[in-house]
Amino acid sequence: MKKNFTFIQIQLLLLVLVFGNACNGQVVTNPPAKSTSNQTKLIKNHFTNQYQALADNVHCGLQDKAGNLWFGTTGDGVYRFDGKLFTNFTMKDGLDTNQIQCILEDKMGNIWFGSRSGICRFDGKTITKIPIIETNNNSFAQPFSLNQNPNAKNGVWSIIQDKKGTIWFGTDKDLYCYNGKTFTRFLDNPNIINESGLTLKSVQCILEDAKGNIWFGSGPFAFEGICFYDGKKLTNYKPLKQQWVRKIIEDKNGILYFSTRSAGVLYYDPSTNQTADKKFDIIPSPPNFINGSLTNILVDKTGTFWMAADYGNKQGDTLGGLWRSDFITDKTAEKTFTKITNKEIFFMFEDKDNNIWLGTRATGLYLYNRKTVTQYSE
Repeated sequence: MKKNFTFIQIQLLLLVLVFGNACNGQVVTNPPAKSTSNQTKLIKNHFTNQYQALADNVHCGLQDKAGNLWFGTTGDGVYRFDGKLFTNFTMKDGLDTNQIQCILEDKMGNIWFGSRSGICRFDGKTITKIPIIETNNNSFAQPFSLNQNPNAKNGVWSIIQDKKGTIWFGTDKDLYCYNGKTFTRFLDNPNIINESGLTLKSVQCILEDAKGNIWFGSGPFAFEGICFYDGKKLTNYKPLKQQWVRKIIEDKNGILYFSTRSAGVLYYDPSTNQTADKKFDIIPSPPNFINGSLTNILVDKTGTFWMAADYGNKQGDTLGGLWRSDFITDKTAEKTFTKITNKEIFFMFEDKDNNIWLGTRATGLYLYNRKTVTQYSE
């Protein structure tokens, strides 16, 4: 059963909490001109209870082609926001679990959810569980091993769709490719040169760059750093001994940025033709920033660079934050960062109106409209 909450109800909730001395300094919005006791009762008894998970961890999100916003949580499934109405999808609606780790909209408009248990797909009407069943692919010289237990749990960390239409899934067990009909285990292709012996388990992020190369950022348990696939060969990099990469992005100039677990942000400019051991440079972090707190990075449509963190700095802040910088990627250029908020941020994305949406740990969903930060959940 889907749960629907209007933006007006959200506004009413904020007002009620303010006058009840329970909002602790949250943003207050103007209430609607009219309200009823039934609406207030609904907010107190149903809305706050059922909507509470958005005040926990908001783990991932995107804006689809129709303009709807999607947010995945760590315990309350998925929320869709059309600008006025929130709709909640949970296991009751077909999800395999309410713990969502990544979201993708494919070229056909289907919404894919990667969860702690597996894969689900929403076609606009129905959510369907999609088991990973490995099958033989005639384009390869030898058959794939069949998945003997397609219903077994297999956490999905990352999803992308490449220019050819293939959907890639980074899972706990392996990296899979889906052609619209069947799954294949990427490393079962005997034509791939894998001299480093990479397992590509727990791939936390995937990016196809402007030239069609595929980049993988390894997550915990595998700790394989940065992996690069040029269509023939897999190459492994661990700059500054970094084994855990949380995010990979590319700017309009083809420069790649890597959010690492403990060294901050690394970047690679392919136009410099550097040797293999000097491909990656480090971007100086904001003052007193703990690199181990870095969770997400973004280059927006204007070229502005954003960094997000999920816990405090060396001066004793209890929260992480969001920083903005208009730097030029140059070793000699001064990097000037402006801090926007202290919230513990796990993910962020830019919508079509240039707003920045922020998913946090334990404090819910926020919108930054380039002027103010507004909370969208309680």
